[in-house]
Amino acid sequence: MEMTDNADMPDATALPALQWDIFCTVIDNYGDAGVCWRLASQLAGRGQRVRLWIDQPQVLAWMAPAPGDVEVRHWASPLPAAALPATPGDVLIEAFGCQLDDSVQAWWAQHHGTDGGLWLNLEYLSAEDYVLRCHGLQSPVMSGPAAGCSKRFVYPGLVPGTGGLLRETDLLQRQQALDRAGWRQRMGVAADSQLVLSLFCYEPPALATLLQQLSADAAPGSWLVFQGRGRVLLEQLVGHSLPVQHGNSQLLPLPWLDQAGFDEVLWASDFNAVRGEDSLVRALWAGQPFVWHIYPQDDDAHHAKLDAFLDWLQAPDDWRAFHHAWNGIGDAALPALTPARLARWRACALEVRARLLAQADLVSQLLALATAG
Repeated sequence: MEMTDNADMPDATALPALQWDIFCTVIDNYGDAGVCWRLASQLAGRGQRVRLWIDQPQVLAWMAPAPGDVEVRHWASPLPAAALPATPGDVLIEAFGCQLDDSVQAWWAQHHGTDGGLWLNLEYLSAEDYVLRCHGLQSPVMSGPAAGCSKRFVYPGLVPGTGGLLRETDLLQRQQALDRAGWRQRMGVAADSQLVLSLFCYEPPALATLLQQLSADAAPGSWLVFQGRGRVLLEQLVGHSLPVQHGNSQLLPLPWLDQAGFDEVLWASDFNAVRGEDSLVRALWAGQPFVWHIYPQDDDAHHAKLDAFLDWLQAPDDWRAFHHAWNGIGDAALPALTPARLARWRACALEVRARLLAQADLVSQLLALATAG
């Protein structure tokens, strides 16, 4: 399943309209739901029929208030066989290791047998070497109602030979059409702000340091603070609910935003603090300097994952140090966000985006795979 040249991707207008069933469970931070919704909506936007089975469909009320052509179904596990359509789709996507009910596995196996349909395991994004080795591998189902069937692993990735990233066909056009100055004015950003920073994170160890640095800076700045754990910590640090002026920093709260609104925040900001997988990918497409708060794991496995990403990014030493300090790795000091430093990081971010744009996106690769036979 190595498809990396955009020229080799099929024309969406010439593709048959297949039925896709995507199964997703919401873990704790909505990132899985965000990825699955983007996948479902992009498939539907290219003429495919999509059912999104999700255990917490209420999160889509703010994330994707207009479902469009995606059929959203509540996945209440265990899912009774009577709740399933008469036949499964042509493609089944099991997202991020979610455990399919026996009824779903039997539904698939009874209709497709052991050699029909396309059953995909969509895995998490990583820059680690194993992604190249494992992307596209087949895995037989050894037990249960679907024994004898086969799954194929799909690993999103950052280099040719992987599954690529989710990317809308009109992404850059929409970004270029944004009036940054007008958007900032509508959001209440102070006209004299020299640095506009967006904040979407868990509880980064260096948040207090960044707040101190920017609040004491001679140049005024504005923070656009998303809902969630990072905002709770920030309000604890300043001892006040947002909005509030803290030194030379204007701290502005953001409402719950849909995915298009989330993108606009990243496009309009000079520096983006993001967390998890979906927002990292959006930060990469934004082409602005950013810091990634990687999801922490008890065994510190996220350290190696972060370093693999920074190696791929070819991050300058100070950008790498900022990531390490933000994620509490080592004892490096947090580099200050100076204009010269941000300019260097932005040049690197734009070069990385150009590399990614030269690769086939995830949906194009899935469509090519699903229609290959």
